[in-house]
Amino acid sequence: MADATGSRARYRRILRFAARYMVQAWWYELVLPHVGLGRLAARGRARRLRNIARHFHGLAVSLGGLMIKVGQFMSSRLDVLPPEITKELEGLQDEVPPVDFPAIRALAEAELGVSLERAYEWVDEVPVAAASLGQAHRARLTPADAADTGFADVVVKVQRPGIDAIVDTDLAALRRVAGWLSRVRVVRDHVDLPELIEEFAHTSREEIDYLHEAQNAERFAAGFEGDARVAAPDIAWERTTRRVLTLADVTAIKINDVDGLRAAGIDPAAVAKEFANVMFDQLFVDGFFHADPHPGNIFVTPIEPDGSGRAWRLTFVDFGMMGEVPDGLRHGLQRLIIAVASRNSSQMIDSIRDVGMLLPSADTAELERAMTALFARFGGMGFAELQQVDPREFRDFAVEFGDVVRSLPFQLPENFLLIVRAISLTSGMCSSLDPQFNIWNAVEPYAGQLLRDERGNLTQAVAREAVSTAGVLARLPRRLDDLATRIEEGRVSVEAPRVDARLRVLERLGRRVVSAVLFAGLLVAGAVLRPDEPMFGTVLMALSVIPLLHALFAGLGGRRGPRS
Repeated sequence: MADATGSRARYRRILRFAARYMVQAWWYELVLPHVGLGRLAARGRARRLRNIARHFHGLAVSLGGLMIKVGQFMSSRLDVLPPEITKELEGLQDEVPPVDFPAIRALAEAELGVSLERAYEWVDEVPVAAASLGQAHRARLTPADAADTGFADVVVKVQRPGIDAIVDTDLAALRRVAGWLSRVRVVRDHVDLPELIEEFAHTSREEIDYLHEAQNAERFAAGFEGDARVAAPDIAWERTTRRVLTLADVTAIKINDVDGLRAAGIDPAAVAKEFANVMFDQLFVDGFFHADPHPGNIFVTPIEPDGSGRAWRLTFVDFGMMGEVPDGLRHGLQRLIIAVASRNSSQMIDSIRDVGMLLPSADTAELERAMTALFARFGGMGFAELQQVDPREFRDFAVEFGDVVRSLPFQLPENFLLIVRAISLTSGMCSSLDPQFNIWNAVEPYAGQLLRDERGNLTQAVAREAVSTAGVLARLPRRLDDLATRIEEGRVSVEAPRVDARLRVLERLGRRVVSAVLFAGLLVAGAVLRPDEPMFGTVLMALSVIPLLHALFAGLGGRRGPRS
């Protein structure tokens, strides 16, 4: 009964938080700009975001569970979110309060079927790490088990007691919030939130199954077998169950410990570059990738210098959240990264369409123009350089092309949520290691390698392109003759979507001005007549509310531009 009461209270607390700040966002980002107070809303935006981050920080630390996962993701978006926000949330990586050891002992012994004293030679009661779904303790295997496994020092991961019920509650709350957001047209048109929540739910279920995590760890290690850049811990299967995981102790320098790296003679910038390459390999070549590469899950381990002179390697841990990229999607992503590296906006849009992020019916002419302008102005800039750009330039760009992007039918294909998460965490991590890190410098050589690897296919593609071009040239005279005939007959139409959009804005503005005038007329007339005709005057004043509401809120759902 107490557990049920606690779950209901947790559920309501999450919903209250979401509802409060959704209403705040609606008021400041939609209502105030529509009544001419957009500048006022913009001036207080940074303060409001810091306030939201601060309150979410407190909520996540007090609740734990999946709320920590959300906060960890946001804290790693150094490349997108303002530093005030990421700094407010970055403590979530290490602030999860630990569970008292007696509760951990009870759960572990129930799972292993023996006392901890028989299962291990020694267990440290002080956790080495406390995560949102479990916590880890250093331990040592018994001599017999150490002889079987080949290692003695281990880390024992034990689930937080009652985590299944907590995950159920959090997922129920997230499903409810997704339902609310799905009623907003701009959200509904671009993302299937309920579907994404179900994908997140599936991932969360796998993450609390330590047998599944152990299998993932072995598969990951096999994928990098023979690669001196990457390591993963071995598993002690004799001491592993669904809720207890025992693995070799591989703790070393946390990847975001810049001072620790420098003290060990390791260049953080070199770590950033290698980390980006390793993640690119997982995403775009292997197709099996670590989807939770936050600082607590990656160590930099000093080693004897290898053939390249590198005296360290990246050691990954925590394989509960892994993703797979199907072959078709992986090839599409390879084409996309080549297009981005070459600043080819047309090829990039074709690649976005190929991977399923853009519906085939979308008219992308304006989007291509926007991407060309984006590459021309900001292409090649690193994170540090972008921070020096006048914010007014970003604002002007958003004003010019925001409606274009919002009007397009974007969608996230299946399995894409984890891909976006991994890329986001990678980008944020590299920027924190090296403020001068330039993602273009990482992408371009990688894209070049992809092209070299596909050289045979590239030759075939050139041949196909030549045949296609010959076909176009052969049909060109006939098409020019058809065009001339249509012009003579007056059957040629020209589409100007940007002009049409501006005209629609002016048309809505005109209707709202008329409503404002009608409101003022009814209100004044009612006020004048009310002393002599109280009933009629009151009715007129009440009716004035209708044109007032239209003047204030007309067009809230229509500003996004036409659907393609």
